[in-house]
This record gives sequence, structure tokens and C-alpha cells, in this order.
Amino acid sequence: MSEHHTTVAEVTIDTRHWIGGQRVASTHTFTDTSPIDGATLGEISRGTPREADAAVAAAKAAFPGWAATPRAERARILHAIADAVEKHLEELAIVETMDNGALLRSHRRGVMPRVAHNFRFFADWLLTLEHEDFTTRGHTNHVTWDPAGPCVLITPWNAPLMLATWKVAPALAAGNTVVLKPAEWSPLTASLLADIAAEAGLPAGVLNVVQGYGSEIGDALTSHPDVRRISFTGSVPTARHIAASAAANLTPLSLELGGKSPLLVFADADVDLAVDLAIEQYDNAGQVCLAAARLLVEEAVVEEFTRRFVAKAAQLRQGDPRDEATDIGPNIHPRQVEKIDGFVQRALASGARAVIGGHRGEGQHYAPTLLTDVRQDAEIVQEEVFGPVLTLQTFTTDDEAVRLANDTRFGLAATVATGDLERAGRVSAQLVAGTVWVNCFFVRDLKAPFGGSRHSGVGREGGTWSFDFYCDLKNTVTAAKGWQDHG
Repeated sequence: MSEHHTTVAEVTIDTRHWIGGQRVASTHTFTDTSPIDGATLGEISRGTPREADAAVAAAKAAFPGWAATPRAERARILHAIADAVEKHLEELAIVETMDNGALLRSHRRGVMPRVAHNFRFFADWLLTLEHEDFTTRGHTNHVTWDPAGPCVLITPWNAPLMLATWKVAPALAAGNTVVLKPAEWSPLTASLLADIAAEAGLPAGVLNVVQGYGSEIGDALTSHPDVRRISFTGSVPTARHIAASAAANLTPLSLELGGKSPLLVFADADVDLAVDLAIEQYDNAGQVCLAAARLLVEEAVVEEFTRRFVAKAAQLRQGDPRDEATDIGPNIHPRQVEKIDGFVQRALASGARAVIGGHRGEGQHYAPTLLTDVRQDAEIVQEEVFGPVLTLQTFTTDDEAVRLANDTRFGLAATVATGDLERAGRVSAQLVAGTVWVNCFFVRDLKAPFGGSRHSGVGREGGTWSFDFYCDLKNTVTAAKGWQDHG
């Protein structure tokens, strides 16, 4: 086995960058470990500004050819990538589970099929993308979506390949070229994606993958004058840094920055449904940006809700994410476990009470936790924990529920449980959120806009909104007269 390859669950992975259709090694590496048992998965090429410059140069060189490729041919290649993802689905699923600790059953049944769907959806949407011509004082207006140029896509570790392809697919469909920088805690499936895209016939330089630390390679990418779009999913502090870096070139940004979303449970709700919705917030060990980590329950039903919630939570099984019986896998990294526990211990020291959990589990697991007796201005209520930690507060009126729900600096999502259709509409209209779910959770359609308000992000992606971001929109206005007669 070459020093530039590693084997994970019998899958061979190249640990070098993918730049201009070739594998490129760096002088230094960083160690990628598994959250399941702490084992080393590989020594990964650690990018520097040199590799960043090379990747952007490759994307710039490939851009004219890819931008000029007819829509139907771009769509065909994206479908071929989806076919290759499905062909390698089992390999992608097990590698991703080993790399980020999420459930193997989820990767097999939901996440990796969604990766393929990302490519198929935007390939198909591309072929329908049009705006009806309209006239202004006898002149014809014709709107087009023109490819923007090289795009830098910086992706997170909690759903590495799915969230990467949520950006890569529309960027490529739009006719752009891409430099993908995956999170250093979960880089492996991005490397496999490079191989899959090449297998599917994507021209060299159209997709480039560079690995490493944001502090070493990120600035070189986000400040590069040849980059035309930057899309980032991650934390608010990092987003501020990226925005400052991009400002010199006025590079447009799309930012999805997580949240502190509420679940509002009204007294007229189906309590069993509300409890099921609350339990869902422990999915992926709480490492979901959309998670409704703040349970707001009407006082009249809080005792019944809490009793049923505790009983349901007791049935959850923590363990090896490769085991079909496991409900909650490990958290991604020892530093993340430290962060989660810090939030919980500070909350307990400030007077919060742990109804369940409140402590570490074995290895990198954190016990599913529910905290009550928390103040609205408490850190645990206001800041994103990104772990299996929920808070419980009560309200007595609709107005109080809405006030508590909106009283954070975030606005990514909200969930409402109620049996009253009128209340559902009225409350949803007052919530500050990019997505509101009513009596359901995590129902996603790529046709819908996705993004957050306030500190939860800038911009929307999905459907035509993705093309609006990844393209330069042009309006061509043509006069009805002044044409020579060549007939």
C-alpha cells in the first residue's frame, strides 16, 4: 500500500489532494481518527496556500470549457455521478460512519441515497431553469443564469458528503468549477467523491478537493481574487472570519451557520407525537444544525409530556454506530465532547437540573440530556451546544411561546406541535426561522429555500435559489426595431 493511501473497512482511499485531475501530496499531513474507537484512519495531506493557489488555478483553467458545455451534457454527467454514488453506496456509507460516527443504517438508507439525489435533482432542475420573457415599452427582456466562475465550498463534519454535495451539485450544474474543502475531522468521503466524479467523466479541474486546516489553507481560498463564489456551513465565528477575508474582493457568500431552534408544544397537541418530535432531536448525537434543542411546553401538559419523554428516552441505545440496534453514536471528536460537557456543567452549576443525562458516557458518547430550571438568558438556552442536550421551559400563552422562541440571536428553524390549524398558521407566521415544521420534523425538499435568519446565516439555497447564488443573473433587453433585413 502506498504511503499516500489508507484502507478503512476494506475501502482504499487516496489521502492526497485532488487538483486538476491529479493527486497532489503536501509536505505535511494531519491525522484523521475515528470517533468510534479513536483509531487512526489515515494521515491526510495537509494543505497550504500553495495547494490552494494550485486548486483555484485548476478551477479557473477548467471554467471556460465547463461553462460552455451544453446544459444537457452537464446534466448527463451529473446523473452519471449519481449513478456512480449508488454503485459505491456501501463503501461510502461505511467510510463515513467510521469517519464521523453517524449511524451506518442512516447512511445506507437515507444519507447516501440523498447524496445521489442531490446530483439528480440539480441536473434535472437545470434543464427546466428559465424565466418567461417580458416586454417593456415594446422591448423584450430575456433573463439568463450565467455561470459565475470558480467556487470555494467549505463543508462541515456532521454530514460530510451529503452537505458537500448539497453545494457541489448546484455549483457544477450552474456551469461553475469547484474547489471543495472538507472539514479536517471527516475528510475521507470527499476524497472518494473526487474519484467517483472522475469515474463518471467529469473533466479534469472542474472539481478539486483540498484538505487541511482552515487557518492554514482556508484564508488562501476565501481571499483569492479568482474565486467568484464562497459557500460555507459552520460556526458564526468562522463565518465572520470568512466574510472579512472575502470582503476585499467582494466575493458573494452563502452562509449556513446553525441555530438554537425551538420546539413549541401546545396543550392541544398530540402528546405522543410531540414526544416523538422531541426525541428526534437526539439524532446524530445532537450534531444537527436544525435540531430543536429548546423544548417549550405549555404548562398545562408539561408533567405529562416530561413523563412520556423520559420513558421514551430510556429506550434509546447508545453504542457502536455500525450496530443496527444503536440509536445514538459517538460525538465526532474529544474536543467536541469537552465542549458539550462544558456547557452542561456550567448550566448545572448555575442552577439547572438534569432530568436525564448531564454527564459523559463511554468513549466519545455523551448521555442524552434534558435540562430544566433554566433561565431564558442562560448560556445553555442561548448558545448552540451541538450535542445531545435539550432544555425544557414552559409557557402559558401563545404570545409567551412566540416571545421565548424568538428570543435568541439565531433563526434557522422551528417546530410547532398543535392540534389547532388556526394556531399553527398564526404562530408559524410569527416565528423567526428559515424553516418551520408543523407536527413534523426534518421533512426536506430540494425545491424549497433553505437557510437561516439573523446569525443563522446569509442567503437561501435550493431549487432556483441555488442557481440564483451560483450564477450571475443577466437581463438582456432587445429593441423591436433597428434590425437589417437579410431576407
